[in-house]
Amino acid sequence: MARNSAAGLLTSVDSMFTTQEERDNAQRSYVTDLPAAEISDFPNHPFKVRMDESMMELTESVKERGILLPLMVRPMPDGSYQMVAGHRRKMAAELAELSTVPCIVRELTDDEATIIMVDSNLQREKVLPSERAFAYKMKLDAMKRQGQRTDLTSANDLQKLVQGQTSRESIAKKAGTSHETIRLYIRLTNLIPEILDMVDNSVLKEKDKLQMALRPAVELSYLTESEQTALLETMSVEDCTPSHAQAIKMRDFSEKGKLNADVILSIMQEEKPNQVEQFKMPKDRISKFFKPGTPAQTIEDTIVKALEMYRKRERARER
Repeated sequence: MARNSAAGLLTSVDSMFTTQEERDNAQRSYVTDLPAAEISDFPNHPFKVRMDESMMELTESVKERGILLPLMVRPMPDGSYQMVAGHRRKMAAELAELSTVPCIVRELTDDEATIIMVDSNLQREKVLPSERAFAYKMKLDAMKRQGQRTDLTSANDLQKLVQGQTSRESIAKKAGTSHETIRLYIRLTNLIPEILDMVDNSVLKEKDKLQMALRPAVELSYLTESEQTALLETMSVEDCTPSHAQAIKMRDFSEKGKLNADVILSIMQEEKPNQVEQFKMPKDRISKFFKPGTPAQTIEDTIVKALEMYRKRERARER
């Protein structure tokens, strides 16, 4: 009798310090070892598992110490398991030839699994623009299905929920960024894969591959697929990507129904401010003519004026 009373007391104390949601999750979760081959990847997983130096380091760590943080999976109706969080650890375990991997098995709906998958992967040290783009979109779609407002793809529709925040603002707060940044990333999902790869390369910095910044890429996301394909061909020929100003021009022509291959080429061949040939001179050759701390623009203007005076004097001598 005393034993039953003690058990009841422990249950009561536990209830005082945990929420109902935490108690429900504990009942539908357990930890076990599973063969990696029995775990399928998350469908349309937006985060790439790359065979890079970081993966090699993780593999060596797994060989020495095993999997320190269990993977999270969910049981499927056919008796198999689906990965929710831990794709890189699973790959490392396979490379390390582990027979099983420790897993937290949790009953999750599709939308719950999507949100956990996105949140866990956005904590990575290096996340590519394309990964953020599709991850944010997947999470917002899941939140929308759960009955929350998104208003995600419109820059002008920023009405507040009666409860306080739109889903975009909620995600932005969790990600430590702004809702406008979230919107910009989601626009990238409208790019064709080849152009989106160029945006990713702004992070990867792979040699001999074109790079594109976020802002021009967002403008290009408003182009049709055929217009983007035509631009891709022009970029390959010209071996460069459009500036933000050039991308804005292309979007403007596209919205007017006037963008074609010839217009794209004409815009791409415009000289960009950073492409204007620069003349450089070692600072120590001219520093003796100026006071310390003289602004660079003042030095440049003085040199130009001196050259103009020199040219006038030389012309006068020629007469």
